[in-house]
Amino acid sequence: MEIHIAVEGHHDLSGQIYRQLRAGILEGRLAGGTRLPSTRDLATQLGVSRKTTLDVFERLLSEGYLTARAGSGTFVADGLERLPVERSPHARAAEASRDRSTIRRKDAARALPLWEQMPESLPPRPSVPSPYDFIGGATDRTLFPFDVWRRCVNHALRAQARGAGIYREAAGEQELRLAISRYLAFNRAVSSNWEEVIVTQGAQHALDLLARITLGPGEVAAIEDPGYPPAHACFMATGARVAHVPVDSEGLVVGKLPDNARVVYVTPSHQFPLGMPMSLERRVELLEWAQKRGAVIIEDDYDCEYRFEGRPMEPLKSLDRAGLVAYVGTFSKTIFPELRVGYVVPPASLYVPLVKARQIADWHGCTLTQTALASFMLNGDFAKHLRRMHKTYAARRATLLDHLQGGLAPWFEPIVPTAGIHMAARLRAPLTEEAVVSAARAASIGLYGLAPFHQRVKPQAGLIFGYGNIGEQQIDTALKKLASILPRLAS
Repeated sequence: MEIHIAVEGHHDLSGQIYRQLRAGILEGRLAGGTRLPSTRDLATQLGVSRKTTLDVFERLLSEGYLTARAGSGTFVADGLERLPVERSPHARAAEASRDRSTIRRKDAARALPLWEQMPESLPPRPSVPSPYDFIGGATDRTLFPFDVWRRCVNHALRAQARGAGIYREAAGEQELRLAISRYLAFNRAVSSNWEEVIVTQGAQHALDLLARITLGPGEVAAIEDPGYPPAHACFMATGARVAHVPVDSEGLVVGKLPDNARVVYVTPSHQFPLGMPMSLERRVELLEWAQKRGAVIIEDDYDCEYRFEGRPMEPLKSLDRAGLVAYVGTFSKTIFPELRVGYVVPPASLYVPLVKARQIADWHGCTLTQTALASFMLNGDFAKHLRRMHKTYAARRATLLDHLQGGLAPWFEPIVPTAGIHMAARLRAPLTEEAVVSAARAASIGLYGLAPFHQRVKPQAGLIFGYGNIGEQQIDTALKKLASILPRLAS
């Protein structure tokens, strides 16, 4: 059979073919079970090399869009036709009306006694002497190009001096929203107009705004277990009930979601804290589940920029054709947390309520920082910084993995992620999490257990190794010290 694919020029041939095949699958033009032509026949049809079509098929196979059957050929994967599609204007209007009634805040006197129920927002960080600290979520400020950033800030100061001195848009500075939309389209396959982007004071602020407009007291928010404690705290603060849903090797177990969940919070690209990505089949299942129940999916893509193995798994947002996913991102893991800049690309139905909630809370963020960051991104300096840091973090990750699979192998079973700046590892018996953390701290090594990230699921002893703010040599020295400690601890 022949497939209608248009190849223009000689630039990015594999990318052109990949995007058109993927679009045909997602839009239903290539139904599940459809047998595709062989890579040789497709190359002949399109007038390209067979290596080009092989690369395309390998990528689609690795991402789950295609399946290979020995002796039979390559077929479109079953199940993708279940992806929700945009509903009719009448159905959207009915849902919007239902959403407006749902998001009205209930009388404050009826609120639950929240603060007695609030968990610790983050596991406490002990005081550990530098430089052997494996804290997660931290970046290396010493490698940030502050000379370039200074020029961007000076540009922002000049722009501010020329301004009218009035309140700005609650959604953020237009230049930064444009820079974010371009970045997401190129790097994360999230297509959005700049007017759909809302700038926030970090990812946590985005979660807070989303919780405010989607949850009322007594309503249910579902989060991963183990998962991100600040998300738990954020949903509890609205008076919502939080359901803790287990994860497995494919990510969130959709079959365990409560039917009455109004919001589902997930980290599909790099599950926090364990690190595995959500499989394509599970993503389709989650989108299907959310549409049937009118739920909102909050996708936290917190450190997707650093990928070290395999091809990138595109976000849930890129599969969402029905307006179900609010996509949340942050610059805390690419620049540094003190910047306090994040963003959300919400479904169209939530955009206006989010902007109103932002305006009520603090009107808008720091325009100086936003203008400087826009300049940093639009001038190409952000992309250069990411490339430099990717090489640095790749080397640190390799050193960490060498130790976990080498001298520390008798004690650890690493859960090797494809992306991110931390790695989780399970402890082998008879070692206990508390004993290892305590012994390491006595040796001036900062290690952090996985137990605080569990809520209902019984935790399996393990550690989280952040390598964003510890150098390659320090990782090597610290883990050699740890390898000398653990045999005595086990005995």
